[in-house]
Amino acid sequence: MRESPELGTSAFESVDDVAKRLAEVGYLPSVAVATTVFLADRLGKPLLVEGPAGVGKTELARAVADATAAQLVRLQCYEGIDEARALYEWNHAKQLLRITSARDESWDETRSDIFSEEFLLSRPLLTAIRNPDPTVLLIDETDKADVEVEGLLLEVLGDFQVSVPELGTITAERRPFVLLTSNATRELSEALKRRCLFLHLDFPDPELELRIVRLQVPEVDVALAESLVRVVGTLREMDLRKSPSIAETIDWARTLLALGAESLDDDVVRATLGVVLKYQADTEKAMSELRLNGDARPVPGVAAR
Repeated sequence: MRESPELGTSAFESVDDVAKRLAEVGYLPSVAVATTVFLADRLGKPLLVEGPAGVGKTELARAVADATAAQLVRLQCYEGIDEARALYEWNHAKQLLRITSARDESWDETRSDIFSEEFLLSRPLLTAIRNPDPTVLLIDETDKADVEVEGLLLEVLGDFQVSVPELGTITAERRPFVLLTSNATRELSEALKRRCLFLHLDFPDPELELRIVRLQVPEVDVALAESLVRVVGTLREMDLRKSPSIAETIDWARTLLALGAESLDDDVVRATLGVVLKYQADTEKAMSELRLNGDARPVPGVAAR
């Protein structure tokens, strides 16, 4: 392992090491994913992962944490999130109790006490910065946060330090592995992007998705898994409100296994389509385009009755 006074100890020895260790915890990465994770770890740079919902962005952070025996700290972004929820805030109720109990103390004495570690509530960003143990910081759905929050992230991700006026500057003892996700609902700032390595994740090709299904649901018949992956691929080519995610492909495989299905015929598809499609309009469109409305013409992946 290579040591650097700035970057610390690298968690992975090589790209192949990344691929192997992620696979061991149930995440099968492509070469591009394994390479980018290795570089983010080795260079000590945050990794921005962009792509549609359901392609495994969040799962990648969990897998890196599992593979490196690191603590996963998650900041879930949403519209209206502010510094108090992302970074830290003071325990005002506890401070008030301390103030009311300080009868014989001067205000200077009381003030120095209430703005101490005892009254500080650490939120995800500060928690990750202060953790001396291996940490994966997941900043999930960054594009949902307001633009102002990006200014806060610039300080944290640029210098891996946090300024608390009452306590001073807190610098990371051990730099966390940082992974930001975005569904690209809005464009992130150029300043934030410059600080990150970039990885675009899309749905896996059929061969990789079949391997994922076989890894997660090893009991499923190979031919049935192949049919399922083909049908899911067909669904993703449709103009749906929400395309099936990888997790939903796996759920569908488990559903077929639980039902004892031996093939993916039109009756089985009709009965279980709700496992992968979550909107009625999507289901109706899929039923029509998969010819499950009485038309007996063959559909790729769907066995004829």
